[in-house]
Amino acid sequence: MTLYLASASPRRREILQMAGVPFVLKPADVDESPLPGEGRRDCVARLARAKAEAVWGEIGSLPGAAALAADTAVLLEGRMLGKPRDQEDAARMLASISGKAHEVLTAFCVMTAASVTEGLASTTVKIRRLAPGEIEAYVATGDPLDKAGAYAIQGPMGAVLVESVEGSYSNVIGLPLAEVLAALRGAGVLD
Repeated sequence: MTLYLASASPRRREILQMAGVPFVLKPADVDESPLPGEGRRDCVARLARAKAEAVWGEIGSLPGAAALAADTAVLLEGRMLGKPRDQEDAARMLASISGKAHEVLTAFCVMTAASVTEGLASTTVKIRRLAPGEIEAYVATGDPLDKAGAYAIQGPMGAVLVESVEGSYSNVIGLPLAEVLAALRGAGVLD
């Protein structure tokens, strides 16, 4: 089968490449705004499925095609932390997660002609207490500017911020690899 990754995320690409999963990049164009009153778990699940359906609409007639899509949210005390708008916003986000645990949710959807498999992974990440100078130095690297929650656990500087991880490490990067590989095998995309 040919797997189409419905994502523009470089981190999702890297995770699949590290796992040796062949794929064709086919980013989905979907409005990612939450619906009024929609919970974050419902929102990420809806968006993952919508992205898979958008790509499936383009590739579904191809023999042996499969679509993989995902959506990730970072939650602190019930509030969603998206990507920071600028350096000041990144510093504010980092100060807000300093010394606290937050949740990273990723929903995924694997779509083939024969099946639709959906899943949701939750990981708790605790950031150690950060000094203002540490926040300033990390923001100055530019690393947090395109990351939800304003940090990259996989980066050398971002990894230093993390005190502990409970759950899937790869989920924090953007794709719960063990769960996705099981879904791809179950759908017949991988042996």
